[in-house]
Amino acid sequence: MTQTVIALDVGGTGIKCALVGADGDTRHTVLHSERHATGRERGSDAVVATILDIAEGLAETARAKGLDPRAAGVAVPGVIDERNGIAVWAANVGFRDVPLKALLEERLGLPAALGHDVRAGGLAEARLGAGRDHSYVLVIPIGTGIAAANVVNGQVYTGAHGAAGEIGHIVVRPDGPMCGCGQRGCLEAIASASAVGRRYGEQAGRPATAEEVARLAAEGDAIAVAVWQETIDALADGLMTGIALFDPAVIVLGGGLAEAGEALLAPLRAGVHARVTFHREPTITRAALGDEAGCLGAALLALDSLHALDSPHDDSSGGTQ
Repeated sequence: MTQTVIALDVGGTGIKCALVGADGDTRHTVLHSERHATGRERGSDAVVATILDIAEGLAETARAKGLDPRAAGVAVPGVIDERNGIAVWAANVGFRDVPLKALLEERLGLPAALGHDVRAGGLAEARLGAGRDHSYVLVIPIGTGIAAANVVNGQVYTGAHGAAGEIGHIVVRPDGPMCGCGQRGCLEAIASASAVGRRYGEQAGRPATAEEVARLAAEGDAIAVAVWQETIDALADGLMTGIALFDPAVIVLGGGLAEAGEALLAPLRAGVHARVTFHREPTITRAALGDEAGCLGAALLALDSLHALDSPHDDSSGGTQ
């Protein structure tokens, strides 16, 4: 039976949102989609009001289309208490202890679920995207920062404090560049898309994006070649830590850096292969869902909340732990 849910993926600058229909566990269809500005410059209260207004508008749109929205899911950045539905802290949208789940349920009169943006996107990639045929999936978006979602049998593991997956803050180069977190040599400070562009710019004397660095490296630009190789080496070291800790069957790479495709994946596979000893070497592949992953993940959270209501004593359902 097809179920329709409301899904929002809240970012620092934009909000991707959709009505998603689900028919079984693997068939999910975007029935309607919209994009809105987050408007974070207006303050956190205004952002919350925008989220609630958009969600209510989507519910009205669903009913106008003859659909029956059953639940809502929202994915936001920052530190998230998913069990209690609270956005504890998010620097780029200003959230501090915002009870978003309760606010959504009050506005919509529907069950709601709140999740972390990276973990929600990872959940979608694991269940619906590049990891859908595997039970142990590590999803790593590489963009402005680097984070990870460890998905086991369709569940994302959040950690005791909701902060699991910060693989970008593994120190891979102890004497490396300063990271925004205050440590030196974090993976994120060397191999994130923003770090790749910054490091090239510092050496070449002109700004560049990570995509440009990848292209210049392929063309033989000496500085780009060096920066790109350093990036591959740091990523391979970081992935080896993930492999040792989580033993994934597949590692799914997304985000801006993964747009380089095989220019990233081929040497990275080779770098990991050269480093493995007793480890089981996972498949390393590119994410399949693009920027829809977060929104689809929010829809999955909403659907999981419905399943939990239908099966309150079933602890084997998907979702987050």
